[in-house]
Amino acid sequence: MTEHADVIDLAQQLIRRPSRAGIDDYGPVLGVLEDWLTVRGLPYRRLHGDRGTVGLLIEVAGGRPGPWWALDACADTAPYGDEAAWSFAPDSGDVVDGWLRGRGAADSKLAAAMFCGIAAELQGRAGDLRGGLAVLLDVDEHTGGFGGAHAYLADQEAVRPSGVLIGYPGLDEVVVGGRGLWRATIAVHAVSGHSGSRRTTPGAVSRAAHLVRLLEEAELPGAEDEFPLPPKLTVTSSHGGQGFSVVPDLCELGVDIRTTPGFDARAAERLVSEAVRELDARVPVPRPTEITPVASWPPYRLADDRQPAAALLDAASAEGLTIRPKTAGPSNIGNLLAGEGIPATAGFGVRYAGLHGVDERACLDDLPAVHTVYRRAVLSLLGSS
Repeated sequence: MTEHADVIDLAQQLIRRPSRAGIDDYGPVLGVLEDWLTVRGLPYRRLHGDRGTVGLLIEVAGGRPGPWWALDACADTAPYGDEAAWSFAPDSGDVVDGWLRGRGAADSKLAAAMFCGIAAELQGRAGDLRGGLAVLLDVDEHTGGFGGAHAYLADQEAVRPSGVLIGYPGLDEVVVGGRGLWRATIAVHAVSGHSGSRRTTPGAVSRAAHLVRLLEEAELPGAEDEFPLPPKLTVTSSHGGQGFSVVPDLCELGVDIRTTPGFDARAAERLVSEAVRELDARVPVPRPTEITPVASWPPYRLADDRQPAAALLDAASAEGLTIRPKTAGPSNIGNLLAGEGIPATAGFGVRYAGLHGVDERACLDDLPAVHTVYRRAVLSLLGSS
């Protein structure tokens, strides 16, 4: 681990600066990164969005023309949850029995430190490289806003990357695709009144329950030959009513639909609209049900021989690792990039435990191999070896 001591030390410092999304000030964790980069003479700048500073962008320009590629890792984290359930402090950042411990160790402060280390290595040989390498350190990832990625792509000074490698953990797989999503809130209305009244008009909660049945009974297509996962519909929330004596006049549902190339966002919206029309026809009230889409990402899948997937898979093979390409059920930032026409990989890194849960930790025994794989992949993409 001596060769990687600098990366581990940086990761420890990052874990010891809490950066829980929507809870902590990101200034301390950004300050650690900026101090580290400044000492090593790496060019960087802050990225800004609606939430203020949303990330750091490191740029290493090559000495020869060519495409740019990007490494991406988040420096914000999930919340701690029940701190009393942890067997060590969530911000400990210590190393015990070869495991780096603390929130963000797995997702993804160790990857952020490793990518900084790779940028520092390449800075010394930039003249031999084609194109350039960008490292995006996002501090608006766990909010779901992906503000760092949005700001990077909108930055007029940044070269648009030809592909992105995202440093989520996991040693056995590299994520080369994911189902898309279509999300909406649905406002189900009714006529309010007293629950003891003789009137039998159903309330909004009852109408919403009927709509949930319609949605969950709707037929979605099966898995397609070219995409390994089927679409999926989930009603994720229901809010309506108060107390016992009032017939509720509003109930709001949250609906999450995971989409595929054969069942895309338009098909998802059409399915929900048809269920809503059926509800309003079967159980009519004066005010129609309202659908408000809130998010939509396309599904994506890279062929194994498409960059940057090919470079990462080849580099892992050269290191003696057997990893398999995977299409993920959950969406990831790769979906956002796919919507911008930028291919991305995700989900290759060290082994981990407790991600987003109790006692999060990352296996440092895997760091040398993972670091080598990413370095080799980047050098291949940049036309060096």
